[in-house]
Amino acid sequence: MEEPIGTLTPLSDTDQMIADPEQDVRGRTVIDSNGEKVGTVADLLVDTVENHVRFLRVAHGGILGIGAVSSFIPVDAVRRVTDDEVLIDSAKDRVAGAPQYDPDLVDQRDYYEKIYGHYGYPPYWAPGYLYPPFPGIR
Repeated sequence: MEEPIGTLTPLSDTDQMIADPEQDVRGRTVIDSNGEKVGTVADLLVDTVENHVRFLRVAHGGILGIGAVSSFIPVDAVRRVTDDEVLIDSAKDRVAGAPQYDPDLVDQRDYYEKIYGHYGYPPYWAPGYLYPPFPGIR
């Protein structure tokens, strides 16, 4: 088992709140690089030590929520946030092929490395990593 990389917790499991409720992206539709609907932001995975959101947990697939699966998308993939949508730079099929959400692996370095590698981003613990500057997520 890999050593934990920090304290990453679903926002819904903490007592933390988004400072400006209008910037809370949970419940917004995720749109891919081709303009297609991917799914809905179900939760945010927060680094409670540095107080940064690291991943969006996106529910996708299924019908009316039945049979839906969840995948993490690094915040680095977010290109724009509107009042109703979160636009990402990846295609829908890339999200569908991402390592699925597994609550038993949430604090394992290998799991996160696979997610970052799948999307082509360096992990946030890599030397020189800069947190992406965009509104709606922090």
